[in-house]
Amino acid sequence: MLIPPELFGLVEKDIYRSNTLKPENFPFIKTLNLRTALLLSPEIPTRTVSFFFEESGIKLVHLGIKTWKPDIEWRPVSDELIKEGIEFILNVQNHPTIVICTSGIHETGTLIGCFRKLQRWNFNSILFEYHSFGGSKSRNANEQYIELFDIDLISLPKNLPSWFIDQQQMMNDEEKKMKNKQNKFID
Repeated sequence: MLIPPELFGLVEKDIYRSNTLKPENFPFIKTLNLRTALLLSPEIPTRTVSFFFEESGIKLVHLGIKTWKPDIEWRPVSDELIKEGIEFILNVQNHPTIVICTSGIHETGTLIGCFRKLQRWNFNSILFEYHSFGGSKSRNANEQYIELFDIDLISLPKNLPSWFIDQQQMMNDEEKKMKNKQNKFID
């Protein structure tokens, strides 16, 4: 029987999200044929989880241990964690990948929210997705962080997924159409 993690979700093609994995999730995770797992929490994964990744040929990147900075003013996470995490998930050389944090809500939800901002999602849609995973455990500080996050911090990798390139082109085309309509109205 295949049992996904409690807060498992598809973010985009070959990018998944989840809370911490448990042994009963391993058969399901194997079906994803993951290349990498991006761990955002500062906690070290259990031996069982580490062994599963190693045995399955999944490279574990523990970004949370490297970039975690407690007591960073009002921010629930560091800019470095979000910046490096988004750059990591946008690099097709890491796909398929899964983004994990202990709860599956806080670091993961904040990273995915900032990623959605980079994709030019409407802020209400970003919050809806964040709340659909976070429920009553959602945090206002995470929402505020997403809203204020500067997407200009992101350095897009050379190996972008084709779906991202297509999305960006579509958004640029829509913006041009809107400007043309506005210019015609002004003239």
